[in-house]
Amino acid sequence: MVAVILTSACSAQYPRRDPTGERFPSVQGQTLGAQTVRLPEDVLGDAALLFVGYKQSTQFDIDRWVLALRQAKVGVRTYEVPTLPGLGARLAARSIDAGMRSGIPSEDWNAVVTLYDDAAPVARFTGTENGLPARVLLVDERGHVVFFHDEGYSLAALGKLEQALASLRRDPH
Repeated sequence: MVAVILTSACSAQYPRRDPTGERFPSVQGQTLGAQTVRLPEDVLGDAALLFVGYKQSTQFDIDRWVLALRQAKVGVRTYEVPTLPGLGARLAARSIDAGMRSGIPSEDWNAVVTLYDDAAPVARFTGTENGLPARVLLVDERGHVVFFHDEGYSLAALGKLEQALASLRRDPH
């Protein structure tokens, strides 16, 4: 409970925005498997799908997206990016990470890149207002956002994502 209070008390709210066409900000986080990852640098050269979440309850939306992607056999490198701006989140990082590890199978830990110190650039990039739905970003091989959705999973949004990914594969710039 203290972690929830701390993480919500010390973070700024940023207006929601669509960053399509912009380069994803350069940030560094750590996977639940203790690997350092730089985004978008470590995914350059191929498309990648980033699920940015600002609240624990966003996991339900992300799980729906991931399940739908697997069922549709959409093959793209995917990362969940819990983004926790604010001093409170940094102070509670160990506890937050332990909680995430307890709910995620260890074979998936390296696909979860948590941002604490570098969370603010991403928060400003997508906005944190109504942080419940995941921010779904498809970045191209240069790190530019070519698809963005922040209204919760839907079949229509999945179709648009599939179209954007197919377009990237036809015309990789």
